[in-house]
Amino acid sequence: MTALVIVLLVLVIALAAALVYRSRPPRPLRPPPSARRILLPFTGSSLDPTVVDAAIRIARAESAVLVPAYLLRVPLEYSENSPLTKEVAVAMPLLEAVERAALSCGVPVDARIEKGRTPTHALSRLWEVEEFDRVIAPAPADNRSGSSGFSPKDLTWILTNSPTETVVLKPPPAGRERGGTEASDRNTSKAA
Repeated sequence: MTALVIVLLVLVIALAAALVYRSRPPRPLRPPPSARRILLPFTGSSLDPTVVDAAIRIARAESAVLVPAYLLRVPLEYSENSPLTKEVAVAMPLLEAVERAALSCGVPVDARIEKGRTPTHALSRLWEVEEFDRVIAPAPADNRSGSSGFSPKDLTWILTNSPTETVVLKPPPAGRERGGTEASDRNTSKAA
């Protein structure tokens, strides 16, 4: 009877240790010094998962470091060096989500926040102090206001002024799957 209790106790401890090990956040990876750097700039309160997945796939294929950069817009009524705690509170969970997704796929991450009067001003400031091998710029999935991604005007500026190879990635509109068919059309055709 005592042996059975000891065996069950050891089994419970082993299962608890396995659960704790699996639930811990992934450790940051140390990239080689010569690793390529892929910039993923974004603004706003969301970043389309399709864009994040594509950036992670590209970084993994090139053995590169993914550099997600939240471009924080500083309103004119504030000085450029003012602490914008509300905006940083929006940026941090997004950067952490990108970092967790990339690290779980084995891609090293070097996240940052860059301030500027406009997204393109923040991006140009980032390009002045760092070098990147590729830029992945998210386009909006649709033309609605508040959609994640850069505006057409900002994308034009990025393509014109980027110091390196640039990819503009437009995710599928809401309600569409990657294959380009409406989800509701697919369900209707199955029912017929």
